[in-house]
Amino acid sequence: MSGAAGLVALLRERGLTVATAESLTGGLVCAALTSVPGASAVVRGGVAAYAVDVKAAVLGVDRSLLAERGAVDGEVAVQMAAGVREVLDASVGLSCTGVAGPDPADGQPVGTVFIAVVTPTSQIVHELRLAGSREEIRAATVEGLIRLAETACAA
Repeated sequence: MSGAAGLVALLRERGLTVATAESLTGGLVCAALTSVPGASAVVRGGVAAYAVDVKAAVLGVDRSLLAERGAVDGEVAVQMAAGVREVLDASVGLSCTGVAGPDPADGQPVGTVFIAVVTPTSQIVHELRLAGSREEIRAATVEGLIRLAETACAA
């Protein structure tokens, strides 16, 4: 079993809870997880932090980091995951930030995405270079983040 159902099963088996902090996906990761029967045992909630100021005010992302690098950055993704983990009192925080298009943002081309997972013992961030339509980039981000979370939580 893999994908959202696999991640929910793994979290349940490990006694872990999860929260999401999403920018370009606007809540699609949390929606994928909550579409799984029994997800209420592990999903704490999600924050759709689309605006830069929400990333800082709600998730605690460093304002100087955002001003210096912009929102499309690996460290921003890590801080988003750590922040949602704390704000929603979850064992595991998942996050994504990037450019789905149609135009570049923060000096990054369309398809540049950072995904991060923060657990009680680790933090992992990956950069993705995706191609396709806005919807395809968002869907690939959801899939990539769920796969990364499965790997991180299985370790």
